[in-house]
Amino acid sequence: MTEAVLEIEPPKNGEAEVAVYEHPLPIRICHWLNVGSLFVMIGSGLQIFRAFPSFGPKIPQVNLLHWPRPFALGGWLGGGLQWHLTFMWIYMGTGLVYIGYQLITGHYRQVLFVPRDIPGIWPMVRHYFLFGPKPPATEAYNPLQKQAYTTVLILGVLSVLTGFAIWKPVQFSWLAWMMGGFHYARIW
Repeated sequence: MTEAVLEIEPPKNGEAEVAVYEHPLPIRICHWLNVGSLFVMIGSGLQIFRAFPSFGPKIPQVNLLHWPRPFALGGWLGGGLQWHLTFMWIYMGTGLVYIGYQLITGHYRQVLFVPRDIPGIWPMVRHYFLFGPKPPATEAYNPLQKQAYTTVLILGVLSVLTGFAIWKPVQFSWLAWMMGGFHYARIW
């Protein structure tokens, strides 16, 4: 993915240096708020998971995984839930601001992976991973960057949907059903 790159343009005729960012300020703010939100949600999610680490029947309890306490946030199940639900709203809010900004400004056309980008995947894979020649840049973002941006957006929406299916399994029973049931929604 393309990172926010700070470039300093050389001064012209006695003018001050100008910083040029690759991504606009709203995108950078959304990015860093989501990074923080995800770290808190991972830590609190581990705390919630510690309360019932088995994906199978409660009795007999067989732990699928056991997370060390220092990696969990919240101190106990209720604390973990409070952290998780608080930062869930921040995560969704910044996601909506990001999507709204993309749609309003039309920037989504630059980052959305479309079928015409498929032929450019292999040359970029060869360049990035096999140190092949760099394909010529024809757009602001190369096909792998566009694929990453589109995939992250899809996974973000899916993470919110699975979260709702687990958080409110009665109210969103239809959503849990679409994911194969509550236990599969938890795995997803």
